[in-house]
Amino acid sequence: MSETENRRPLASRDTGWAKTLTRWLAASPVTPNQISMASMGFAALAGLAFWQAGGAEGVVRAILLVLGAVCVQLRLLCNLLDGLVAVEAGKGSPDGAFWNEFPDRIADILILVGLGYGVGLPALGFAAAGFAVLTAYVRELGRACGQPADFSGPMAKPHRMAAVTAAAVLSLFEPLWSGRGEVLTIALWLIALGTLLTALRRAARLVKALRE
Repeated sequence: MSETENRRPLASRDTGWAKTLTRWLAASPVTPNQISMASMGFAALAGLAFWQAGGAEGVVRAILLVLGAVCVQLRLLCNLLDGLVAVEAGKGSPDGAFWNEFPDRIADILILVGLGYGVGLPALGFAAAGFAVLTAYVRELGRACGQPADFSGPMAKPHRMAAVTAAAVLSLFEPLWSGRGEVLTIALWLIALGTLLTALRRAARLVKALRE
């Protein structure tokens, strides 16, 4: 099965800005693997920002929440561009498959565990991270069994990161109703439960496909 068949369907690949960035990176010394590595750095910053936001007040908390949200989106941008530069620009490498997957798992863990510590529920953060890794494991298990990659939700990676970003932005308005941390806590519960459901759904779809 080719790497192009294992790529998550993303409408953003066909946008003008993505193509422009791809051409610019293709002409630079930057490699797809380095872009993948950078995604872990942005994820670490996001997780740290969410963690520290849990004990911060006022403007500092707002800045940390915005920083976390921006770094989550930069992580996703790296996820988009590493594949574009590798496939469309022809800069792939023999170890590209490793760097396409491994940093994503690290990034999920860093962001969700950081979020868990930030809302005072580290166990929930670790659970969400574990379920996120499990969804990817089931997808890759399916590929190992000769099935197409299953990117189904309801809490696939783009959905998880969208939920984190939206919750971080909405949390900026919590002072309006004298709240603190409730939005991120609810989001983390939804991510954990939704990601568990995603792993179970993918597993059920895989077993059904193997039996057909």
